[in-house]
Amino acid sequence: MALLPEGEEQAAMTARYIAKNYQVSRVYASDLCRAKKTGEIIAKASGAELLLCPQLREIYAGEWQGKKFDVLGVEYKDGYTRWRQDIGNCTCDGGESVCALARRVLAACIEIAKENDGSTVVVATHATPIRAFLCLGEGKPMDDMKNIPWVSNASVTKAVYDNGKWIIEGVGEDAHLSRLRTVLPTNV
Repeated sequence: MALLPEGEEQAAMTARYIAKNYQVSRVYASDLCRAKKTGEIIAKASGAELLLCPQLREIYAGEWQGKKFDVLGVEYKDGYTRWRQDIGNCTCDGGESVCALARRVLAACIEIAKENDGSTVVVATHATPIRAFLCLGEGKPMDDMKNIPWVSNASVTKAVYDNGKWIIEGVGEDAHLSRLRTVLPTNV
């Protein structure tokens, strides 16, 4: 699904914020449409190289793919209840487990950090990968992922990789979006 006009405006606002505050050498983006477009907008504003990275994709939701959250609560009641109550240990019906997603995203981020040691890069990805990264990046067990809030759309989360450890310097910063700040619905 493509970015809606509001999403493109959010991406442009984030791109301006990043270009103004950081010297970015590369932008890595999920190859899925919305994150890819966001990455393109940020790369252009920053004068940075864009690299697509399938490992940064959103979770493969299997039978849930493309369905509205309200429908999931009815058609996949048990699995979706677990998603809402214990997301870190959930597996989408017929899809990817959140643990597998977390390992995939963390490995990609470590590789990106090692390849760009001493440089500032942007990673344009999706809500579940960010939440999973924060859980594992902070050394928490997947049981704790349910306690990590969702970030808002087009927000900025800052992490530094130093001597094999992640230092989280900011999560979901979105003041630059002002009136266009949007969050996931409460039934996610």
